[in-house]
Amino acid sequence: MQPNNRFFDDLSKLATNAMGVAQGARAEAETAMKSLMDRWLADRDFVTREEFDAVRAMAQKAREENEALKARLAALEEKAGG
Repeated sequence: MQPNNRFFDDLSKLATNAMGVAQGARAEAETAMKSLMDRWLADRDFVTREEFDAVRAMAQKAREENEALKARLAALEEKAGG
């Protein structure tokens, strides 16, 4: 019975080591893919969410100022014409 137990112990160790190697390969592949995606995104000139929100706020403010100026101009034209 002793040789059988040793065989199964060795088989168990082999399976454990194989799983460790597979997990290491998975982690390495994930790191490589993340690095590749980061480089790809950096090359694409995408803006960050913060930059987008800042420009959007500036555009909203400009739109509001434009509406205020349009109303002021209409009032001045009415005053000058009337």
